[in-house]
Amino acid sequence: MRTEDLLAAIATGLWRWDNASGRVTLDAEAARLLGLPAEPVELTEAAVRSRFHPVDFAEINGVVQLAVAETTLAEARLRIVDEHGRVQRIVRSRSRPRVVDGGFELVGTLQEVPGPQPGTSAAHTPITGDWRRSREAFLLDAGRALAEARSTAEVLRVAAGLSMPGFMPDGLAVFGIEGDRLSVIGHHGHHSDDERPFAGMAQATDHPAAEVVRTGRARYLPTPEEYRRRYPDTWPLADGFRRTSWAFLPLVNAGRTIGAWMAAFAQPVAFTPDERSVLTTVARMLAQALARAGMQEEQQELALGLQRSMMPTVQPDIPGMTVAARYVPTGGGLEVGGDWYDMIPLPSGRIALVIGDVQGHDVRAAGLMGQLRIALRAYASEGHHPDAVLSRASRFLAGINETELRGHGEDQRFATCLYIEVDPATGLLDIARAGHPDPAIRMSDGTMLVRPTAGGLPLGIVPDTDYPTTRLVLEPGETMMVCTDGLIETGGHDLETGWARLRDILEGCEVGEDDEDGEDGESLERLADALVQAVHGPPSHHTTGPLVDRREDDIAVLLLRREGAGCAVGTGGLLPPQPVRRTVLSVAQAEPERIAEARRQVRDVLHDWADPDQVDSAVLMVSEMVTNVLLHTDGDALLVAEITGERGARRIRVDVADSSDELPHRRSPGELASSGRGLMLLELMAGAWGVDPRGDGKSTWFELYEEAGEAAGPLSSESEPAA
Repeated sequence: MRTEDLLAAIATGLWRWDNASGRVTLDAEAARLLGLPAEPVELTEAAVRSRFHPVDFAEINGVVQLAVAETTLAEARLRIVDEHGRVQRIVRSRSRPRVVDGGFELVGTLQEVPGPQPGTSAAHTPITGDWRRSREAFLLDAGRALAEARSTAEVLRVAAGLSMPGFMPDGLAVFGIEGDRLSVIGHHGHHSDDERPFAGMAQATDHPAAEVVRTGRARYLPTPEEYRRRYPDTWPLADGFRRTSWAFLPLVNAGRTIGAWMAAFAQPVAFTPDERSVLTTVARMLAQALARAGMQEEQQELALGLQRSMMPTVQPDIPGMTVAARYVPTGGGLEVGGDWYDMIPLPSGRIALVIGDVQGHDVRAAGLMGQLRIALRAYASEGHHPDAVLSRASRFLAGINETELRGHGEDQRFATCLYIEVDPATGLLDIARAGHPDPAIRMSDGTMLVRPTAGGLPLGIVPDTDYPTTRLVLEPGETMMVCTDGLIETGGHDLETGWARLRDILEGCEVGEDDEDGEDGESLERLADALVQAVHGPPSHHTTGPLVDRREDDIAVLLLRREGAGCAVGTGGLLPPQPVRRTVLSVAQAEPERIAEARRQVRDVLHDWADPDQVDSAVLMVSEMVTNVLLHTDGDALLVAEITGERGARRIRVDVADSSDELPHRRSPGELASSGRGLMLLELMAGAWGVDPRGDGKSTWFELYEEAGEAAGPLSSESEPAA
């Protein structure tokens, strides 16, 4: 005996539900159990769903989803109802789900089980009460899903996935209004080109959707004959879809008809008052969701337009250099704030990089940012030096504060700014800073250092503020990062912890010609993405979840990488370039507080040094050397610290230069003396040290070696300081 015959003998049917295609295959016994002719048949999901009690179908849907997730057996009892909602029988469904491409597939059995005794009131009582409870639950779920939809496409996806209780459309279309014509905004259950006959349809057309838009009243067509009778001119367009019932409802928002919604059914629908009530409520929620999504999309388009006009595209073709940039708004309002970056070709052939932050996150801040950016471009294009560019920009913003903001009773605004003039040929950077975070340098060996630069007040506070210029060199293979404080301090961080977090990202991300793709530009773009991603997290958490507190401030970031040096030639062929780690810092006579910065720079350079005691020694010697320059000379101190060699056998050399020709002398300070210990410390702690005369002064230096016992031998007479 065949398996099918055996199952039929015990009143058990076979069914297969393909969720991806929305088709259900029934054998003859399964069809009979569902109240259909006892013959094999393939139906739509909606047609089969109409045979189940809506409450039961909602329950089995949850059981199936759990079984798919846990790869277990899905089992449930289902009430089979007729077209009047009366329970005909109860069946037990047992199926095994299988995940397939695009959804899942259920293969299982249907078997009749005992139900209410014949002759009792429960056997033939309509299930109106259960249907209405199911309808209320459905409308609550639908309202929540549509309220959470953020775009028109998402609203349409939600509408297509709504499981209406007892009657499920297998075709949906949303018509919008464009002037005196209708357009198809979206559809479901049709082929991609099925919308062509309806595209650009005039509102005067004899079509249900057009009539609904003209009159604002719904049209229900329960049979094909009714459709053909009422709309004979456009019936041929609908005939090809093989549907049996249609509902066309107006989409009304704030008292205005904004379109029409069509729900088409493969199975006959009588459109009872309860069914019309459900459709009307869904249409009202759908109209509100579409209007809300359209407004959000308009705001987003406006914001993107403002961003495109205010945020220039960085030039990818700077000789010997690569640039990457990112701007990320906070997400509120128009998503445009006061942060900006710019890249300006200069008359000298150099390039100016600008990054800044106008106080505030509103439209006014965005407007001031645009004005300030234009002013900076104008001053830079005139050929002014960085300090003069910022001085003029500060006077410009102070003038706006005085004439425009104060005159209209608005709070005055200021702006931070970092202006960098770049020489692509040499890597020379001339930097002027107005209350902005310092730049950070990722060295060729991956180490990140924050480069302290001289600076002045934020722009717009004092009109005639001076902005001293700091000169740095971006060495081959190094990357400079400049950013607004949103990248550093967002998420509860202060400057110290924020820089520590960024250090992990900059040092952990591969940048340069050793990447697998071999492209500096691609690796720099990945680094820019990593920096922003570390602050904002996945896009789905931008407004909810554990990362919501991180969207506190706008973010602008610029990355500039100088191409690495070529390989050296050795006896065995080409050799990779030796990584060099270097920091340079000047300490002026009027800036003794920068001695602490010098100590921090040396400690940062030695962050991965093997011996922590040597790190402490280097910091102490640097502090003594710089302090001696400020105490015993009239000039400034220039600190240069450089690490060379392979890890585990490296050397650090620290030079502190000054403009005095007077050489230091050894002394024997008493136990209570407050000075005279500098050279003694060098003798005790340094692997090698010395004082080298220069044409414009001298340089005091020391060296430390990473492996013990590798200190240099006795100093030569040329490097021995004067007694």
